[in-house]
Amino acid sequence: MHAKAAGPVTPTHTTAAVAQEPEHDRQRLAGVVTMVASGLSNQVGAATGALAFPVLGPVGVVAVRQYVAAVVLVAVGRPRLRAFTWWQWRPVLLLALVFGTMNLSLYSAIDRVGLGLAVTLEFLGPLTIALAGARRRLDACCAVVAGAGAVTLMRPQPSTDYPGMGLGLLAAVCWASYILLNRTVGRRIPGAQGPAAAAGVSALMFLPVGAVVVVQHPPTAGSVVYAVAAGVLSSAVPYLADVFTLRRVPARAFGLFMSVNPVLAAAVGWVVLGQGLGGPEWASIAAIVAANAVSVLAARS
Repeated sequence: MHAKAAGPVTPTHTTAAVAQEPEHDRQRLAGVVTMVASGLSNQVGAATGALAFPVLGPVGVVAVRQYVAAVVLVAVGRPRLRAFTWWQWRPVLLLALVFGTMNLSLYSAIDRVGLGLAVTLEFLGPLTIALAGARRRLDACCAVVAGAGAVTLMRPQPSTDYPGMGLGLLAAVCWASYILLNRTVGRRIPGAQGPAAAAGVSALMFLPVGAVVVVQHPPTAGSVVYAVAAGVLSSAVPYLADVFTLRRVPARAFGLFMSVNPVLAAAVGWVVLGQGLGGPEWASIAAIVAANAVSVLAARS
């Protein structure tokens, strides 16, 4: 009697566990596809924004980008600001500061060193997050390879723009902070309310900046269209995609899969902006991407 009653329990739990595995795999796959699409949108948007640099400059483009992101995200997220506690506001305010600094440093770097190199340097931020918690020797080797690629990119040359390189590295620090803060905001505030609130605060910070840019550099219709498109493609779409992706994949996996961004940036920079790269630059990008790919494949084996 007891043996017969106990018998079916194990198969039932096993069946439930097996049924959950395909759903878990589908969520992970959806997260990966979303990250790749988000990366392509981000790089096309950055290239489009660069087309407005001659009129608005990087600062003006970033200001418009922040305004567009705020309008879209606030409309979608509908944050209930009065209901936020100080425990919730703290990461939101930090995320707002990171939003503005990351975009300003990246676009300034793009203006000086080009889209492909700027994004590759920026990617060192999520790469650091991805490898920081690694304990395997293989991950340490991957970090060395990626570091060698970064050193090659920044090798001394007569034409090396070190301020531009520094701005790219500042963007890297901001992107790493963005990953960690966005995950924290996602845990403390439901839906897209947190990123929406952060985008709104960041836009308010850029209002004086936008006013100065308009006075000093009167915008043209074309430059405004480019800047607005950059805001939609590089801010609104990726921010919304990332906040949901980070709830489906770990922060480390997020950083590893984002290795597609340097390749996308180099390709988009070449096609849209005509910014060709030399052999050493492509080798450096390949080394950084390969380091991530090896680490991802090893983690899944």
